Amino acid sequence: MRKIGLIVLAAGLCLGPLAALAATQIYDARTKKWVDYDKRKARQYFARNKQVPEAFRRQLVPFRTAEPPGTIIIDGNQHFLYLVQPGGQAIRYGIGVGREGFGWAGIVRVGRTAEWPTWTPPPEMVARDPNAAKWAAGMPGGPDNPLGARALYLYEGENDTIYRIHGTVEPWTIGLDVSSGCIRMNNDDIVDLHSRVKIGAKVIVLMQGAALYKGV
Repeated sequence: MRKIGLIVLAAGLCLGPLAALAATQIYDARTKKWVDYDKRKARQYFARNKQVPEAFRRQLVPFRTAEPPGTIIIDGNQHFLYLVQPGGQAIRYGIGVGREGFGWAGIVRVGRTAEWPTWTPPPEMVARDPNAAKWAAGMPGGPDNPLGARALYLYEGENDTIYRIHGTVEPWTIGLDVSSGCIRMNNDDIVDLHSRVKIGAKVIVLMQGAALYKGV
């Protein structure tokens, strides 16, 4: 395996079934062992380098799929989002996904998009999270908004799933299972993705062990 100081072990392609890794791994140069990429290590890495590990940075990669260009394919286990491009390639972005019990899988579409979106936490989040409760009526978009710089709203048919692909004010969480089911990206990455994606784009969410989305 190639090591780049503190490197992420992750799949470069999404070819049918997901790779069966229990967790994203990083190489710890101090102990010379592969260890789980957890919140503590993510914070440490970001504090030292001011960016996520190389594998989670936006890059063009080889990618074989029968889906047409413009399709979004999300590999939740490996923490990658792929935007399919012509010629057997995709733009790969690092993402954060749902924490234990909040992961999901399914096929949805981009129903609408927003720049500096308002964040309105769903009733379930308001009920369990005091920090969300104070914004029950909506938090205006801006640099402190948890949806970040852009949001893609995921729909099933004409129904809003309440899930989003959005930016984040916590860029160190890319590569982790941290959200309540939304897909989070660095702000620079969600701005780039937002500029490329069309309304109606197909979104395929893959995650081993996750419940299939069946509406809300």
